[in-house]
Amino acid sequence: MKNAMLPVITISRQLGSGGAYVGQHLAKKLDIFYGDRVIINKVAKQLSLLEEDVESRDEKILSFWDSFLEFSAFAPDPYFPPRIITSDLELFEAESRVIERIAKERSAVIIGRCGFHILCEYQNHISIFLHGDVAFRNARIQKLYKVSDEVAGKMIDKSDKERARYCNKFTGKDWTDARNYDLSIDTSKIGVDRAVEEILDYLESVHQP
Repeated sequence: MKNAMLPVITISRQLGSGGAYVGQHLAKKLDIFYGDRVIINKVAKQLSLLEEDVESRDEKILSFWDSFLEFSAFAPDPYFPPRIITSDLELFEAESRVIERIAKERSAVIIGRCGFHILCEYQNHISIFLHGDVAFRNARIQKLYKVSDEVAGKMIDKSDKERARYCNKFTGKDWTDARNYDLSIDTSKIGVDRAVEEILDYLESVHQP
């Protein structure tokens, strides 16, 4: 497949389903740009924030009390410059601008952040959703983060709820609805390596002359 023919691929994923692994291997095999951490970096620069602050709120919605505590914690202090507080909407719009710019400039694999919705009008866009049963995802999280079964379960539950809430707020869509995507893959059934091959096969089929 020629690079000029390659699309921008967005990967939405449940925690533990292998989104980063599949995305990185896909980008490497296709020799195209991989967009994940770089989005955080560019948004932080745009909004004059620390990368860790952007990362801590990535694909999350601040609750009322979270917002209150964040604003209260950084009230004016004569010894420290005021910290810029950014709303959820401002973060989403900044990430959207970065994702759109990447899509305009190059072929790429972009991870999460409602990319499937942001680029839905782009002709050269392929959207993918990776999911899996909880046992499979739990085992991967335990191995990746060196945590217990209980901790992994809590991480998965929290992430699923946060991503669903974030997606619904900014797109009005159900994050797990397969109708939002060109291709939906259960990695607990076929594994993450086979998922990469399935996506490559799909790309070949939709780019046949």
